[in-house]
Amino acid sequence: MIRSKKSLRAFAALAGVAALTLSACGTSGGSSDNNSNASGDCTTKLAFLGPKTGDAANLGINIINGAKVALDEYNKANSDCKVTMDEFDSQGDPEKATPLAAKIISDKDIIGVVGPTFSGESDATGPAFSEAGLPTVSASATNPDLTTHGWKTFHRVLGNDATQAPAVASYIQNTLKAKKVMVVDDASEYGKGLADGVRDDLKNLVTSTDTVQQKQTDFSATVTKAKASGTDVFFYGGYYAEAGLLAKQLKQGGYTGTFVSGDGSLDPGFISAAGASAANGAVLTCPCAPSPADFTSKYKALNGTDPGTYSAEGFDAANIFLQGIKDGNSTRSKMLDWVNSYDAEGITKNIKFDSTGEVSDVVIYAYKVENGKITPGTPIQQ
Repeated sequence: MIRSKKSLRAFAALAGVAALTLSACGTSGGSSDNNSNASGDCTTKLAFLGPKTGDAANLGINIINGAKVALDEYNKANSDCKVTMDEFDSQGDPEKATPLAAKIISDKDIIGVVGPTFSGESDATGPAFSEAGLPTVSASATNPDLTTHGWKTFHRVLGNDATQAPAVASYIQNTLKAKKVMVVDDASEYGKGLADGVRDDLKNLVTSTDTVQQKQTDFSATVTKAKASGTDVFFYGGYYAEAGLLAKQLKQGGYTGTFVSGDGSLDPGFISAAGASAANGAVLTCPCAPSPADFTSKYKALNGTDPGTYSAEGFDAANIFLQGIKDGNSTRSKMLDWVNSYDAEGITKNIKFDSTGEVSDVVIYAYKVENGKITPGTPIQQ
């Protein structure tokens, strides 16, 4: 469902945070008639779980910085009882995320998690968070299977790959008018899942496939296969570090088709790795919304840089918890109930979760690389 209410959403969500009263933090005894608290519990915390370092660190940092805007707005309105967010750097690695999740769970002051960031680490930590009753809201994990495991605590504020893949296929077929397509993935849970969905939706248009690996740097075999394939579109399911190198080597190898990738590649790091010339003309899709102007100015003032992929979703994810704290939910069980029943305008969309944790309002955007920059995304019409 495509909507065009970004300005209203930005105003509503940011005004909502600014309007939070000085009775910020909840108590286990619930809230008063006006939804504020008679006495504050200032030990309440949030946590972030995802990459701050590593090959895909930018995507995690974007979320952290978006969440910081929400926290800054909240804490300015509630200076006597501020909420903090502990940051846990998984490097996007499921094996590193697992002990960090245990550490988060052991801290009883943490009542909500912004994250996990990636699908693999979400899959690895989901059972533990569910068993602990600790609600999580991811701003970026998109593998469809994550909401099929029966976890009671997992939520995400953007569409999954089962919604992105058909939109990508539609764009390739109807906008790019592709006659033959090559589909390549990085063998990760996210990358392979998205690429498989695109391949299945394009059906006979896919005439060549290949698989590479994360951290791979030599893609000569894939380039040779792509050039021989005669395809006019090359789709890659994976993250920006490898995507950029692939685009660069494809260009160097003489491949002339359009490079298309998903949200894992939607980062200036893609252009840095590819070089402006090879990146030019690439199409990067995402279930993430362009940042509204008001949020962009606040983000830049606080973080010293423009928002990136998932920054606005990071704001929305954190704001769900902050609104819950404001409403008097200071325990994990109460916060989980709050998140499950949440229904309000964010800066990216109206946020309401179904019984599995999927967000009800989904829009997929296409971002183009032009003159060495990623242009604002436009909704893909299906």
